[in-house]
Amino acid sequence: MGTHLITGAGSGIGAAVATRLAERGEELWLLARDAGRAARLRARFPGSHTLIGDLSAPDRLSWALGQQPQPVELHSLLHIAGVVQLGTVGDLTTKVWNETLAVNLIAPAELTRLFLPTLRVGRGQVVFVNSGAGLYAHAEWGTYAASKHGLRALADSLRAEERANGIRVTSVYPGRTATAMQQKVRAQEGLPYDADAYIDPESVAATVLSALDLPRDAEITDLTVRPGR
Repeated sequence: MGTHLITGAGSGIGAAVATRLAERGEELWLLARDAGRAARLRARFPGSHTLIGDLSAPDRLSWALGQQPQPVELHSLLHIAGVVQLGTVGDLTTKVWNETLAVNLIAPAELTRLFLPTLRVGRGQVVFVNSGAGLYAHAEWGTYAASKHGLRALADSLRAEERANGIRVTSVYPGRTATAMQQKVRAQEGLPYDADAYIDPESVAATVLSALDLPRDAEITDLTVRPGR
């Protein structure tokens, strides 16, 4: 049985990954923004542990997590939480840029830094659930794509730095997935939301677990998932 720390477990891909791991009897540590969300996660995933930390305030994560019990060994750190705000470069303010980069890039970097010692103990794996936007950017996706391009660079650097410590690093690039975030995106685009047109979060979860379950003589570094319809 492994020990896994997951961000974004409250919905979408994160919830699907957490459910699959819980069904296998794995030990879950779930990051929540506040105490209320933490309580809801514990109710949804009985036997899980929660940590409270706000990804939108990465400078405070070290202090916040330092006040709470933490796992002594980790077999995976799964970065799945994220935010998106569409808009043109000419319109978006520094507030949007700072908020997007904080949650999507700086907080994952800081969480990884804080948990590297326990990941090294467990010879664990870091999984960044990125996005197709992490490979190319379209109009009005500048802030989100920039954060995801940065996340790809973070993963590549981390992989090179931690290979000698036995840590595997995987980036997963899903296309449009049927999540609450996608509903928000479609609303921002002024277009209808049709869940059947997108990837099921369970399918992305399956790819994440495939990367985790790969024998230790190999490593999946980058995995792109596209709608099959």
